[in-house]
Amino acid sequence: MINLNKNIFVFFVFFLVLAGSGCNSNDIQASPIEHERSSGKIKIGFSMSTLQEERWQRDRDIFVARAKELGAEVIIQNANNDSDEQLNQVRFLIEQGMDILVIVPQDCEKAASMVQTARKYGIKVISYDRLIRNADVDIYISFDNVKVGRLMAESLAKKVPRGNYVIINGARTDYNSYMFNEGYKSVLKKFTDKGEIKVVNEIWTNDWKHEDAFQCIEDSLRNKLRIDAVIAANDSLAAAAIEALSENRMAGRVPVVGHDADLAGCQRVVEGTQLMTVYKPIHRIAKTAAEISVWMAKGEEVKANSVINDGKYNVPYYMIQPIAVTKNNMKDTIIADSFHGLEDIYINVPKSQWPAN
Repeated sequence: MINLNKNIFVFFVFFLVLAGSGCNSNDIQASPIEHERSSGKIKIGFSMSTLQEERWQRDRDIFVARAKELGAEVIIQNANNDSDEQLNQVRFLIEQGMDILVIVPQDCEKAASMVQTARKYGIKVISYDRLIRNADVDIYISFDNVKVGRLMAESLAKKVPRGNYVIINGARTDYNSYMFNEGYKSVLKKFTDKGEIKVVNEIWTNDWKHEDAFQCIEDSLRNKLRIDAVIAANDSLAAAAIEALSENRMAGRVPVVGHDADLAGCQRVVEGTQLMTVYKPIHRIAKTAAEISVWMAKGEEVKANSVINDGKYNVPYYMIQPIAVTKNNMKDTIIADSFHGLEDIYINVPKSQWPAN
């Protein structure tokens, strides 16, 4: 009897200690994510599909610098064009207790599951530059990507209003590729309907691979197709097309367009092997995205200037306008914005042909 009372007494004391400490089932099961997120400093997870191209390195550096100015910490993950790896990395970011996620999706469809996972933990998601489909992200921040395609096709059609065109699209897993393509086709339709322009070859590259674009031109020439003009979905693919043309002594004779205004692309424009590029002010999208990330993490209202349908939902769309760049306006656009320096762009051009300061 004495032993029984003693056991009851010990249990009672243990119960009081637990009650006094405020311990309950919710505390025991509380997610470590929530504990991490209560630290005070805003933590932004930036999941990037790739850092292969120069432009993505700029996005990263400008975004991180602006977020730091606003007192936020950014953790970068690079998926190296692997959608499964990106999913694992997003899970890692969630486990680290991010206040908000910014995603450049490798696969616009598969990335929807990343958004769903983040939502389970109350984490808002920004779709950066590339749209995540069927996911109802909190906001999409990008350029007018249909206009990017239009600007490219307009420049090329003005230069080559009749002839055989080759179109080298981006990756099918990147929804921007479809928007660029929509822009090309909207311009070319009146020419193709009349038979003035004929698209003799069109491909979709795997993961924006340089070698796919090179092979496209090689195959076209091997099949005895006359090529009068080339639309390449970005400057990296344009470089590959021009390389293939160069090996056949056709570089500079066949107009090629691209976009991103990377340094090598701008150099080709002033050298005459690439007709034009499209400048998407990276400083604007990266700074804006960093600012919106911080505002949203603080629970502040963010207003978009447009709306886009992601396949299921109408998503707020912060749209930034792109700019067509040729040799004639290189100084007033790229150089004026300090996106690239005059000396860097014109390094392979005789100084007598440089624009006046």
